[in-house]
Amino acid sequence: MSEAHLRRSLSPAMVWGLGVGYVISGNYFGWNLGLAEGGTLGLAVATGFAIVMYTAFTFSYAELACSIPKAGGAFDYVTRALGDHAGFITGLAQNVEFIFAPPAIAFAIGSYLHLFIPAIPPLWFSVGAYGVFTALNIYGVQAAARFELAVTIVAVAGLILYSAVVLPGVQWSNLVLNPLPRGAEGIFASIPFAIWFFLGIEGIANLAEEAVDPRHTMYRGFLSALATLIVLCGFTFVASVGTAGWEKVVLLPDGTASDSPLPMAMAMVVGEGHWVYQALIGVGLFGLIASFNGLMLAAGRSNYEFGKTAFAPAFLGRISSRFRTPMNALVFNMVVGLLALLSGRTGELITISVFGALTLYIFSMIAVVVLRRKEPQLPRPFQVHPFPLIPLLALTIAGVALTAMAIHQVTLFTWYALFLAGCFGIFKARKLWLQEKR
Repeated sequence: MSEAHLRRSLSPAMVWGLGVGYVISGNYFGWNLGLAEGGTLGLAVATGFAIVMYTAFTFSYAELACSIPKAGGAFDYVTRALGDHAGFITGLAQNVEFIFAPPAIAFAIGSYLHLFIPAIPPLWFSVGAYGVFTALNIYGVQAAARFELAVTIVAVAGLILYSAVVLPGVQWSNLVLNPLPRGAEGIFASIPFAIWFFLGIEGIANLAEEAVDPRHTMYRGFLSALATLIVLCGFTFVASVGTAGWEKVVLLPDGTASDSPLPMAMAMVVGEGHWVYQALIGVGLFGLIASFNGLMLAAGRSNYEFGKTAFAPAFLGRISSRFRTPMNALVFNMVVGLLALLSGRTGELITISVFGALTLYIFSMIAVVVLRRKEPQLPRPFQVHPFPLIPLLALTIAGVALTAMAIHQVTLFTWYALFLAGCFGIFKARKLWLQEKR
């Protein structure tokens, strides 16, 4: 491997496609698990707070992405603002988010394909998806981005078709059916699944080194992607729950939770034999693939930057001289993802990735405020206004959400915190060893 650089080839349209693509699977599966926790009202309230948080966060994060266009995203911003220690924790949290979200999506890909070919176990499809899309991302970012744009457009069209077919049958009585089964506690318990509607949009920032004119392309991509996702989230939620009540898009006949809420709602409107139902299953697969491929792309850049700056083993920070992509980081992420996939725990993987995302959001919003004061002359093609109200709003909501999740998911949060602490200890020990060696 020779020293090489990432190739700049991403247009604003590709950045929009990647931004929406990272997230769009959240409309096709995962969010409905929040209904089992909080009911219609509980998830709706949590989603409202998530929309406010992501709006404030995205405007603030776009300032960072345009000012410091680096592949490490939040890791680079926080390191510059707060130093190596905070940067390491943020970069590690970012890797947790981007590496543990794809296995959850892979489960859903396997479930959707299993509907078409019941003879093949879902796990086989999930493992195959990892191999195919790791290879695509190794081949080149432009090929991966063009593919991402195409499947994202199809997935958005699928949600529009779904809404057009299902919304006419929505009844208010279904939306208020058993709206808050667990009381106020259900609102907090449904937070990770509300966040799943938007989780991953920050991955746009990790493409800054590969964007054409990043200082302008990045904020256009961020804001247009967020607007698209908010509209799609509202239509998906109302159409699905309003068809027959929230329980009908969560619980299967055997009482287990479903990974395919939209087909469940559509079947109640047109029946499983209708061509629209069959089309939705196919298009839903495009949505899952869009997020799976996009998050793998972002994860590769995140881990690459971690290795390039010696915050992780150096082999992760090498670029393939042939493909000019972070091949080592992509393969490493695939191995970790496959191990997580074998756990068979979709809900827990979603929660762990949300822990990582919220940690990233908190440190990033602190970085926005600190850098404004620390480096007032830093070129900022895009600035968030009103400042510091907007980043502090995102910081507050993210902090409350992380606290609430830690209270309701004590065991998972404990393991997450221990992982961060253990890795930080290794990082500090390695740093001291290198200093003594010099």
